[in-house]
Amino acid sequence: MRARQPLLAFLLLASFLGGCSSFDVQRIPSQALPASDSAFGRSVQAQAAPYKGQSGFRLLSDSTEAFTARAELIRNAQSSLDLQYYIVHDGISTRMLVEELLKAADRGVRVRILLDDTTSDGLDRTIATLAAHPQIQIRVFNPLHLGRSTGVTRTMGRLFNLSLQHRRMHNKLWLADNSMAIVGGRNLGDEYFDAKPNMNFTDIDMLSVGPVAEQLGHSFDQYWNSALSKPIDEFLSSKPTARDLENTRTRLQESLAESRKQNHALYKHLMTFTTHPRLDIWRRELVWAWNQALWDAPSKVLAKGEPDPQLLLTTQLAPELDGVRKELIMISAYFVPGQPGLVYLTGRADAGVSVNLLTNSLEATDVPAVHGGYAPYRRALLEHGVKLYELRRQPGEDSDSGSGPYLFSGSSYRGSDSSLHSKAMIFDQQKSFIGSFNFDPRSVLWNTEVGVLVDSPELAARVRELALQGMAPPLSYQVTLENGQIVWTTEDDGKMHTLTKEPGSLWRRFNAWLSNTVGLEKML
Repeated sequence: MRARQPLLAFLLLASFLGGCSSFDVQRIPSQALPASDSAFGRSVQAQAAPYKGQSGFRLLSDSTEAFTARAELIRNAQSSLDLQYYIVHDGISTRMLVEELLKAADRGVRVRILLDDTTSDGLDRTIATLAAHPQIQIRVFNPLHLGRSTGVTRTMGRLFNLSLQHRRMHNKLWLADNSMAIVGGRNLGDEYFDAKPNMNFTDIDMLSVGPVAEQLGHSFDQYWNSALSKPIDEFLSSKPTARDLENTRTRLQESLAESRKQNHALYKHLMTFTTHPRLDIWRRELVWAWNQALWDAPSKVLAKGEPDPQLLLTTQLAPELDGVRKELIMISAYFVPGQPGLVYLTGRADAGVSVNLLTNSLEATDVPAVHGGYAPYRRALLEHGVKLYELRRQPGEDSDSGSGPYLFSGSSYRGSDSSLHSKAMIFDQQKSFIGSFNFDPRSVLWNTEVGVLVDSPELAARVRELALQGMAPPLSYQVTLENGQIVWTTEDDGKMHTLTKEPGSLWRRFNAWLSNTVGLEKML
């Protein structure tokens, strides 16, 4: 038995290292292709030319419009598509977009897809099969090198280097021909496009046209060419073949055909972009303004402790945060201010700034642990005059009228519950910032983020309108202090009423309490 122990140990190690290959594969850097390389890009340049360096913007707060915009950018792309995402969930919307991406690659469009490595859990080969197409390249950011073969070994591998593995690429970016981009809070998955039975995330994206797209292209290139980004096929013992790709195409088409039969209304609704394209209409509705694309440096995740401030998006955003004088409105799905955020927000309020925050209530959030990090700060914020609004759980309503133009409309088809996932800030009704950034330690210190700051009172007014809509009494609880006690005021059936006990299930309360008790705040 003793003689077998070294062999057994070797086999166990081999299993643990499964999916791990050489990490020194020569990689050729690539850059975003110039917008002038395509007729589509040149048409955008011609449209932007009269505005002398300004960029065009249109909000995508409606979930259906957000899906349509992505699909139409694929169809319009002629030279390149660059996609950067934290989460990609399987579902009908994702499969439709993948089918369109394959068609784009077939007509010669170069497709680069950069995913945070958590998206690839258990899916290395499935994802890599798409990269068997000669026009598609896929890389994963900050990958786990050890133990990728099973869920158990992945967990063990992350524990071996937890300080690095909890730092993720949270960026969301969709870029076509380096001339039009979508930036905002939405990942890819049915829950982000009002196509999931039990959950719909209300969110804000922004269609960004012209020079701003080129700025965002630079951000993508920094991540794509980073040493932290690895080709997905490096983690496979054998690369998928062209036949594997064809088999995947067949299964994809069969799946979509089945979806068309099983849920025809949803299928038809999502496929509207094929019969009633909107991009040309949206191009006539653009707000043209000066802007600045902001992003964390990819090397932020390599910091041994807290990263150098020069690497941070928040350092770039600091002049706007420090310069606000009259009104600051924040929409943050996950809000954990920490001591620095508390000092900043209460300081602004003490200086006479109207500070308003919209976040999730305990009953609405999809991550109760984050609520546990936020709740202890409420009293201090309220005592200094910060106004807090917590979005209520919004039961969806079956309807044939579509999801409507507003951020907090009910689900169109399924009766799904709505939870806030948006991230935005409005400074003095003049400038607005939209991106992937939450006001919490994870976004500030650990994850990487991207967003766009736009100097336009017109656009700021539209974002502000969305925020005020979400803060309305029928949709949110206003949290206040009443005789020293925290209370929640809301409206039902046209009547205002006040709750003295925080709304939320016992299980959610326990999760929030546990998060606070064990001190997870800096990890949230």
